[in-house]
Amino acid sequence: MKYLNFIFLLFSLHIVSAQEGDSISRKKIDAIRITEAPKIDGVLDELIWNSASVATNFIEREPNNGTPIPDSLHTEVRIVYDDLGIYFGAIMNDPNTSKIAKELTERDDIGNDDFFFILLNGYNDHQQSFEFIVTAAGVQWDAKLTNGNEDSSWNGVWYSNVKINEDNWTAEIFIPYSQLRFPEKDIQTWGLNMEREFRRERRRFSWNHVDNSKGSFSIYDGEIHNIKNIDAPLRLSFQPYVSSYITSFDGKSEVSVNGGMDLKYGITDAFTLDMILIPDFGQTKFDERVLNLSAFEVQYEEQRQFFTEGTELFSKGNLFYSRRVGSAPTGAVQINDNDSLSFYPQTVDLINAMKISGRTDGGLGIGFFNAVTERTYAEITNTNTNETREELVEPLANYNVFVLDQRFGENSSISLVNTNTTREGNFRDANATGLYLDVTNKKNTIKYWVSGEGSWVMQVDSTKFGTEGSTGISKIAGNHRLSGEVNFRTKDYDINDLGYSSTTNYIRYYGYYGYRYLKPKGNLNNMYLNFNLNLTRRLDPGLYSEFNFNFNSSFTTKKFISFGGGFEMTPFGVNDIYEPREEGRYVKVPSYYDGWAWFETDYRKKFAIGITYDWYVYSEGWRDEKRIDFYPRYRFSDKWKLFLTTNVILNNEDRGYVNNLDGDIIFGQRDRNTIENAIESQYIFNNVMALNLSFRHYYSDVSYDKFFSLEEDGNLILNPDYLENHNTTYNNWNIDLRFSWWFAPGSQLTLLYRNAIESYQEEAVRDLNRNFDNLFNEPQLHSLSLRISYFLDYNRAKSWFGKKHLKEEHASIYNNRKYGRRL
Repeated sequence: MKYLNFIFLLFSLHIVSAQEGDSISRKKIDAIRITEAPKIDGVLDELIWNSASVATNFIEREPNNGTPIPDSLHTEVRIVYDDLGIYFGAIMNDPNTSKIAKELTERDDIGNDDFFFILLNGYNDHQQSFEFIVTAAGVQWDAKLTNGNEDSSWNGVWYSNVKINEDNWTAEIFIPYSQLRFPEKDIQTWGLNMEREFRRERRRFSWNHVDNSKGSFSIYDGEIHNIKNIDAPLRLSFQPYVSSYITSFDGKSEVSVNGGMDLKYGITDAFTLDMILIPDFGQTKFDERVLNLSAFEVQYEEQRQFFTEGTELFSKGNLFYSRRVGSAPTGAVQINDNDSLSFYPQTVDLINAMKISGRTDGGLGIGFFNAVTERTYAEITNTNTNETREELVEPLANYNVFVLDQRFGENSSISLVNTNTTREGNFRDANATGLYLDVTNKKNTIKYWVSGEGSWVMQVDSTKFGTEGSTGISKIAGNHRLSGEVNFRTKDYDINDLGYSSTTNYIRYYGYYGYRYLKPKGNLNNMYLNFNLNLTRRLDPGLYSEFNFNFNSSFTTKKFISFGGGFEMTPFGVNDIYEPREEGRYVKVPSYYDGWAWFETDYRKKFAIGITYDWYVYSEGWRDEKRIDFYPRYRFSDKWKLFLTTNVILNNEDRGYVNNLDGDIIFGQRDRNTIENAIESQYIFNNVMALNLSFRHYYSDVSYDKFFSLEEDGNLILNPDYLENHNTTYNNWNIDLRFSWWFAPGSQLTLLYRNAIESYQEEAVRDLNRNFDNLFNEPQLHSLSLRISYFLDYNRAKSWFGKKHLKEEHASIYNNRKYGRRL
């Protein structure tokens, strides 16, 4: 009953705050229709720019929020449109153009750069926008922005060019309607904001004022008016690819050639179908694998572009973890007395995948995702007859995600998400459903939320049902920020067939207070102080789990030196219900105290460093852990840069689970050393061609010196009779050397050399020379691959074949001579 009263209070706050009105001032500009497209060369010399409306009077966003832009940096932007898209011409004054920061990077990366930024929202709902950035070096960056969360994996196909002049630099941009979403209306009103980064002083200016004292950036859009009677072209594009791999592993070589295609089709101006036919993910970035001794699986980042691009609707509620699609098989292998497992697949092949997403004029977002994976078999060899048989470990499987997301009140939403996994035969199936309500008042000072989820796991002889829920309220305006939340999960909550869940069977109470500078004070540009309290209890049966206090801070000086630190403690210890790996059991962990500090120099400089020191101390001699992170970087020139990272973790006398012998849960006391080194170096030839080196070596050794048995009351007692060996050394080595060339709009050639080694030994090898000898005695993977993908727009192809449906003057947009090279 108390939770219902709390929810009623939240809705009462919303009703009151909704009457307060929207205090945001919004600039407006009229776009001018043109009949002849300008050449996108960075030179604004066409007559059409003279007749365009001008957006000016930019306002500083950071660090001096609300200050008018100085005359020396006067900025103005002209906007025009036609039936194919919208054009922007920006002129940005600079008193010393020789000092404009213009570091070359790969596409979708921003370094030490001045840049021009466009934020476009076709629905003018202040919640979801497309972002387009072009740097002073001519490099493109784009993303989707949803309620303040950026999805930079989205790659649009648009055109831009820049030019540095005597007293300013200019940017010219064309964004086709095919890259945007907007309602079917005769007269359009779009949300718009634009920004300019003045890098050498690290100042940013926006066209419509962004008040950093409340709300998120996306709610401060101005508006474009007067876009009328758009005869938008059909949104249909294909991206065929061909790839070839030469792979060598353990003395065996293999050559393969693949081909396939991605398809994008605009079902309407608002909804898009994305489909991948015959997928190929052989050039995705390597996973940063680690030695995992915890009770939970490691959640690795999604690297496959199809599963990262345009998935903002599907990420609602965190029910969808796309790595489940095509991940490791779920079935076990039946091994008889004379059998040996000769092959067990690590992944499952994806047959195809598709997604449909978009939003109606009424603000209803609809998303549908579907993927099908192939039957997968393990190989088992009979040691007597040498015969090999196959055993099914993953059947044909279908994965679905369905999302409804209704926006209202400009900055609030209610969402329904359903995920479903269906496997043929007698394998497990699963379903999960979530309902989410997020409400922010119109003054953008208070936010509150309520959510509920249910999970069903269906097996041949049983069905498991679990729930999760949360509710909270937060003050999101001013120097002082407050937040409170209650959330819970039952012990049978399980979304791991298509989502990711780790801890279950808890109720957690969370409180937060934060203080921040909204404008520079004294020698500081900004300051953040954050205080967090967490109280967690086991739900069934009830048991105290943890009380945690955390303080963390961050400071940036006027010279852009950043530093901070924090402190965390569990003064009453922890009853850990997960480490024993058995339901109903727990282990008592004594209190710990953790302090850390970090420091970073100014990243505008050629040489910059960052360092973090972290020290855990447990009472009763349980654990002493020190961690040092060191990450220097050096920019040799605007084309060549080098990043180094070293992470060292020294963990002494840690205690953790090692085995379960018929109910006797064994813990071990262990020392563990982990060293991770990484190098990344980039040489950027120009804004469409780059060479990138990525190297990572991860090493971790574990040495046990005593073992314990876990008592029913959570205590550990010494077990001198347990003598099994659990010492371990794990190495993971990866080198990627990649050459990338964006040879045409949306089209890419990638040549990749990959070297990978992995070793696992049942001993603690702490001599580094011996460790590397062991590592390089393991089989190595050598792979050389070439992948070429080509973006083919239906309208461009139509113009190439002389179709009359595309007007001649508009067909010139797709002519390379008109645009020059794509940046």
